[in-house]
Amino acid sequence: MISVTVTEASQVAEARRRATGVAQDLGFDQIADGRVAIVATELATNLVKYATGGEMLIGTFEDETGAGVEILALDRGPGVADIAGALRDGHSTGGSPGTGLGAVRRQSQTFDIATWPGRGLVVLARIAGTVPKASNIGPSPVPRWGAVGVPLRGETVNGDAHCIRTHGDGWTVLVVDGLGHGPQAAQASEAAVRAFRNHELEQPADIIAAVHAGLGHTRGAAVSVARYEPGGGTLVFAGIGNVAGAVVTGGETKRLVSLPGTAGLVARRIQAFDQPFTPRSLLVMCSDGIGTNWSLDPYPGLVEAHPTLIAAVLYRDFARGRDDATVMIVRDFQA
Repeated sequence: MISVTVTEASQVAEARRRATGVAQDLGFDQIADGRVAIVATELATNLVKYATGGEMLIGTFEDETGAGVEILALDRGPGVADIAGALRDGHSTGGSPGTGLGAVRRQSQTFDIATWPGRGLVVLARIAGTVPKASNIGPSPVPRWGAVGVPLRGETVNGDAHCIRTHGDGWTVLVVDGLGHGPQAAQASEAAVRAFRNHELEQPADIIAAVHAGLGHTRGAAVSVARYEPGGGTLVFAGIGNVAGAVVTGGETKRLVSLPGTAGLVARRIQAFDQPFTPRSLLVMCSDGIGTNWSLDPYPGLVEAHPTLIAAVLYRDFARGRDDATVMIVRDFQA
């Protein structure tokens, strides 16, 4: 994802330019590109007017709900006490016409928002290239997974990567953190994703072994794999290095075991571990760019939000700022 700092009015145009650039790369037509421009402009303008430490993340999405441009607006301001009011046209606390968040929601095919007093605001907007006919429009489905991946500031590529493959109502997911950052870290992560896709139907420990064997020509990486089959009620997790995993269920967080080593270099022991996983559980996987002290406890109701929104909150509040940062959230398909 592209990170754009938005703390002053001169940065609004840059946020819009970067967002429409992503849309054009996807082949959006003029009308769809215009929707992206409106969303980016309104979100960036809100950050300038009301936020502290405003940041926009711009990227793409592709899952069972569709594909298109994904925009996140993150801030560390006072939060919004009245979300329903803030979404009404004409509501404003800054002297503007008050059409910002309402316009964003209208132009987006998926929209979610989270705020808590004193903990700022996070907004997710997804804009597809085509809009369903009015007769086909219904409640936006919530996907089983979402992720935020941001390169270290100053780098043009992300040395982290993630991939999810579905099989029936189950899934297997990989998060990989190439050693260091920059192009060589990205090459290691890309090689790990290729090996994962070639062995995705194998057991997590066997996938890790295949990734380890396939990274010998790279600088190496930390890598973790998780597999979930709904019928078993168990998540199987295997990892080498510092890609951390945890299962959150009913307010309780269980950290998962990743063994020491670096895939492609040193892996003295590869072992998978089982963890109970229910339709109310969340899998959280983080690269080393996210601090290990994260918790969902300070964010009431966040577990029910869009997975990408959950990932964005953890990125905003726990990114270390000295490495690429990735957060992936996965839940039961039937949740």
